[in-house]
Amino acid sequence: MNYTDAVDYLLSLTDMERGFQASPNPTMSLESVRSLLTRLNSPQHGRHTIHVTGSKGKGTTGAMIEAVLRHAGARTALYSSPHLHSYTERIRIDGEAVSPEEFGTALGAILPAIEAERESTHGNISTFGVITALFFWLTRAQMDSVDWQVVEVGLGGTFDATNVFDSIDVAVITPISLEHTAILGSTPAEIAADKAGIVRPGCVCVLAPQQDPAVREVVRERCEQAGATLVDVAETYEVDLLERFVFGQSFVVHGPGGTRELRTPMLGHHQLQNAATAVAVADVLADQGHDVSSRAIEDGIARTRVPGRIEVMGQAPLVVADGAHNGESAAALAATLRDYFDWKRCFLILGATREKDVRAMGFKLAALSDLIICTRFDNPRCMDPFAMVQEIGFLGSPAVAEESIADAMQTARGHAHDGDLICITGSLYLVAEARELLLGESVTP
Repeated sequence: MNYTDAVDYLLSLTDMERGFQASPNPTMSLESVRSLLTRLNSPQHGRHTIHVTGSKGKGTTGAMIEAVLRHAGARTALYSSPHLHSYTERIRIDGEAVSPEEFGTALGAILPAIEAERESTHGNISTFGVITALFFWLTRAQMDSVDWQVVEVGLGGTFDATNVFDSIDVAVITPISLEHTAILGSTPAEIAADKAGIVRPGCVCVLAPQQDPAVREVVRERCEQAGATLVDVAETYEVDLLERFVFGQSFVVHGPGGTRELRTPMLGHHQLQNAATAVAVADVLADQGHDVSSRAIEDGIARTRVPGRIEVMGQAPLVVADGAHNGESAAALAATLRDYFDWKRCFLILGATREKDVRAMGFKLAALSDLIICTRFDNPRCMDPFAMVQEIGFLGSPAVAEESIADAMQTARGHAHDGDLICITGSLYLVAEARELLLGESVTP
């Protein structure tokens, strides 16, 4: 199977990310994922595992942890989602995305097991479930030489397709906020209860700083029930910003492992909290006897760059894109735009999927904006831009609708001067299309 065939096959399956239901049955169950992995001789086992969940920052935090381990000399595998331009981005071995050829060949190799599972009594098969199995199969196929796998949850935790481990080394829970409320719960505490389902008996749970104190109590209770050790980053670590620039920032992390002066190319105060969480994980591993030096921590965090997170895509006018997708992420974006950049007027290009709380995002960003341009992107779940105008048009800033990122950029540039800012946000799907338009990045599924 080549890569094109592999993508065509994946696109034929039920996919919550695209809002495509290939079957009237519910999406792939955790039981079915476990059954598929059993057919593949349980490739999820056999190496150290760090499992990462949360509402915000889990992609960046997971990437930082993987980079620290890699710079410590370990062989690593990183599983993340969604991708910006290619499915291959989701599976990284030693920091590099697998090639399209590897991806296609591997999917062809496990296809008989997938089809056997499809014909079983367990129900539907999903794109995410198949890619999850593919990640574990490819990780094991590296001649059993991968030492650590860092696995990012897709949605929630308890019933997510990645929650297939009997034991793990570390569970990481990044900041939790309201998201997917119809599935995960209507309060941060309820959502935390679902996400804390990744905590396994005997593991260490590293909990990032949280806005809602109830989240900390829910996670603490889960750790007590599971016999897991809790490391509360907010209680144990402090972060002080030293300098910030448009190309990165330097900061100090104070914790049980000492005081470390670090640098990151990632922008925003929230990225300092993500880095502190990654440092906490590194300290846990060092305490367990793993060889994770201060130099590995410094180099890993300094060399982690995740596209689409406060990414500068142009100058004069300044163009910044970020995948903020809920109210709290939008608040972090607004603070970063104020604190890290110099600009006169802001023109906001906003696109989101239908289930997102666009009004919550608008409340955080409208005060900065001289004009909000609501736009469409190529995803069946995309919210109609005219409906978005109805949701946020009363917040003070004038709002208009455009049918594409190209049209939205044309409108923004028609109003913006050299000293102004154009901010593109609301969804990583929109950011991906902006990267294609502005940076020439190739968008292949």
